[in-house]
This record gives sequence, structure tokens and C-alpha cells, in this order.
Amino acid sequence: MIFAKWVFTIAGAFGVIVIAPLFFLEDVMARSGGPFNHPETYYGFAGAVLAWQFVYLVIGRNPAPYRPIMLLGALGKVIYATATWVLLAEGRIPLSVPVISSPDILFATLFVIAWFKTRPAEQPGA
Repeated sequence: MIFAKWVFTIAGAFGVIVIAPLFFLEDVMARSGGPFNHPETYYGFAGAVLAWQFVYLVIGRNPAPYRPIMLLGALGKVIYATATWVLLAEGRIPLSVPVISSPDILFATLFVIAWFKTRPAEQPGA
């Protein structure tokens, strides 16, 4: 369980450090990729992703009761990282985007390992 505590705490902290600045960088992001037609999508994405970082921090405090959520976290990271590589292959985004998303593959792998290494929480009354 110590492994899971470290993995999820590091992933959550890393994610907060990477995602929180997006709330202050809309103009920079718009200059690099063109103006946003739907800023609510940008802030919705940033907000949802930031919320998940706090979920990872909660899991890091006490992994066993949150064991089922570990695989959902891994799935989210795989979906995002895979999507960036597909978009690169289609020529729709620059290489820098999937390179920046690549740590998500490592975290997804570590989340699955943590899931295997963490015993399920004991059910009350069982």
C-alpha cells in the first residue's frame, strides 16, 4: 500500500502543478493554436482534469477504499495520451503535445501496478 500512496500522491501533485496554470494561460494557448471558439470547453477540460488530480491526492492518503477508482484513473490517462498520439499521426497537433502527455502513460502503468499491489478494503461487517 505504500507504493500506491507514493504513486498517487506524486501523480496528484504533478498534475496540480501542470494543470492549475492553465487557468491563467488562455491567452498564451490561444496564440499558439488560434483563438478559442468555445472557452467553456477549455475551462471545462482544465477544471475536470484538475478535479481528478485532487482525486489522486485523496487516493494517496488511503488507497485501499479507493482501489476501484485506481483503474478509472489509469483509463483516463491512457485515453488522453493515446488521443494526442493519434492526433499527431493525423497531423492535427505538434509533436510537443504528445510528448508532454507521455508521462500519463507512465502514471497509468504505475496506477495499474498500484491496483495489483493494494489489497481491497475490508467491508464493514464482513
